[in-house]
Amino acid sequence: MTQSKTEMHGCIVCGKLYQLFVAYDETGKYTGSKVMSAGGREVTLINRPLVACEKHTDEEIERAVDRVYGEHTEEED
Repeated sequence: MTQSKTEMHGCIVCGKLYQLFVAYDETGKYTGSKVMSAGGREVTLINRPLVACEKHTDEEIERAVDRVYGEHTEEED
């Protein structure tokens, strides 16, 4: 049974707050999210609920994710 809830998350680049609708499976593992606030977009580089402002470039977002969570590879996803 999937459980969902709304959560507030800050932009991974600048910290601006966005509301996300986040889904978790029956074991509590993150399965996906949708940004509910205008101006934000989901970040899918790692398997966790992340958001960024639409104005940030993909390169800025990737650098911010690497800074916060460490370098990642496609195999980790």
